[in-house]
Amino acid sequence: MNRRLTLLSAFSFIASVWIYSQGVNNIIVHTNKIGTEIQPTMYGHFFEDINYGADGGLYAELVKNRSFEFPQNFMGWSIFGNVKLLNDGPFEKNPHYVRLSYSGHPAKSTGIENEGFFGIGVKAEQNYRFSVWARGEKQKIRVELIDNDSMGETQVLIAQELGINSKEWKKYELILTPKQTLDKSHLRIFLTSDGTVDLEHVSLFPTDTWKGRENGLRKDLVQALADTKPGVFRFPGGCIVEGTDLTTRYNWKNSVGPVENRPLNENRWHYSFQHRFFPDYFQTYGMGFYEMFLLAEDMGAEPLPVLSCGLACQFQNTDEDAHVKLSDLKPYIQDALDLIEFANGSTDTKWGGLRAEMGHPEPFNLKFIGIGNEQWGPEYPERLKPFVEAIRKEYPDMKIIGSSGPNSEGKDFEYLWPEMKKLKVDLVDEHFYRPEEWFLNSGNRYDNYDRKGPKVFAGEYACHGKGKKWNHFYASLLEAAFLTGVERNADIVYMATYAPLLAHIEGWQWRPDLIWFDNLRSVRTCSWYVQYLYGHNKGTNVIPLTMNNKAVSGQDGQNGLFASAVLDKDDNTYILKVVNTSDKGQKLNIEFKGIKKSLAITDGKCITLHSDNLDAENTLDDPNRIIPIEKSISVDDNVLNTEIEKMTFAVYKFKLSKK
Repeated sequence: MNRRLTLLSAFSFIASVWIYSQGVNNIIVHTNKIGTEIQPTMYGHFFEDINYGADGGLYAELVKNRSFEFPQNFMGWSIFGNVKLLNDGPFEKNPHYVRLSYSGHPAKSTGIENEGFFGIGVKAEQNYRFSVWARGEKQKIRVELIDNDSMGETQVLIAQELGINSKEWKKYELILTPKQTLDKSHLRIFLTSDGTVDLEHVSLFPTDTWKGRENGLRKDLVQALADTKPGVFRFPGGCIVEGTDLTTRYNWKNSVGPVENRPLNENRWHYSFQHRFFPDYFQTYGMGFYEMFLLAEDMGAEPLPVLSCGLACQFQNTDEDAHVKLSDLKPYIQDALDLIEFANGSTDTKWGGLRAEMGHPEPFNLKFIGIGNEQWGPEYPERLKPFVEAIRKEYPDMKIIGSSGPNSEGKDFEYLWPEMKKLKVDLVDEHFYRPEEWFLNSGNRYDNYDRKGPKVFAGEYACHGKGKKWNHFYASLLEAAFLTGVERNADIVYMATYAPLLAHIEGWQWRPDLIWFDNLRSVRTCSWYVQYLYGHNKGTNVIPLTMNNKAVSGQDGQNGLFASAVLDKDDNTYILKVVNTSDKGQKLNIEFKGIKKSLAITDGKCITLHSDNLDAENTLDDPNRIIPIEKSISVDDNVLNTEIEKMTFAVYKFKLSKK
């Protein structure tokens, strides 16, 4: 009787385990097979001046058209009284300035007023540095921050007088401290004396910039970039590297030196989309290559500048005459060599000396350089070749990045990859803005790439929802899923950067974007949190992770699961990233195999990013709607039994300790 009951109990137990196991995803982490090293550059940022990302965004200058160099010289300005525009100013590359003269009647005023970028955002009790290059003898101006739409007793937020007394051009400064916060103030300047004063390079910056630098960057936006712990920072683009035509390509040499003498450049994004047309969108180069090298250094990221290969944007230029002929490429190649000297050269070199003059005598230790953006066809590799040869000869250790064109597959992609191998570039820049299905089906994209050729830089990617080309949680979830395959293939993928990076809520041309902002606030999207979770949980080495002896890449029979595992050797931590893209919760049985008997996995934590509403997103008014949630989690005998909620990105972290 007792034996029969024992057998029945055993049978019942086995049956219950069998029934339970049918709904369990059994995942094995092979801890005794420490895999490839993960590059420090694996996750980072790509910056382009699109969506008012530089002027009006990351660059903290609050005055639009500060040197009166826009093609319509008073764009952004209102003028009143006796104001003249002249063009023999003190700065060769920015010759225009204004002359304010007595109106002829004491009851009439002469002055200028600047609207800023969708207004000028100021905060109560914060200091703002007004500066101007001026010329005049015993003259005075009054500088005001105003509420141009005020319905109250006064328009004026703060006002100060500034004396101008010099026959020669001289820089003058004062500090304005408004008593109230306003997102759309204006800057107004009155002539308050009876004579004449000349004004050039009219500027207004918060004193509280990133690291307190003059000509600095907007602090909250830089903080959002730095908080993801980026390993690489690619700049300055993107399509602006190419320009709408060659004359409007980004010329790095125009973006260095004294900021007052950096010439204006057209921004190709101001008229690229008729439905998002911004004719007042230009590049002052105030945030130039020096500032971007500094920013990379501040964030602990490797700088990755990209230069023109002599091809203008091929989408907009089909005529061969629009591009540089092979015989005329020498100045473009010299630009690349000179840039490396600017970044790394000693202070007794021409360009290294300029870097030192600008305040950074130490080299920036540049290791990577990109040549060309999204070029295609034989005209690209034939132009890239002489760049590669010249850089290899002068700087043999420099890592050169080529391109696979604007698409993630197809004719141009298939043509360019073999060409990049022939040229022996070090990395190939792949771009893919693709819909949900592409991301769901691409978890194993890099599993079968050639391991002997160039490495991969996933330089621009984002999930664009079908009919939902804007930020929402589901798109971010699929980006997290895709990145498990990037991480699993860290031996071939060395870098990955989401794009675009920044967008002004009133001035965007392209979406989705990683960080949105207005004149005073910024918001970190769900895609930003995906970058944050990968950047903070990168690990040092890949660890094989399988389900039914296969990589967990969302393929048939894997219940919509994507997963990867890494070891962080620095603190003996195993980190698993699991993404459930299905509409059902999934039971997980995760076994850590191969751990020595003297060691054990201890209790850890689980960080999840989830939303019941797949279309939901963080906004400026509700910035914390969807954020990661952390909780403690337990393991038993090196096995984790848990359940991952539907539509969830989860990061599991466990310490390896002695028993």
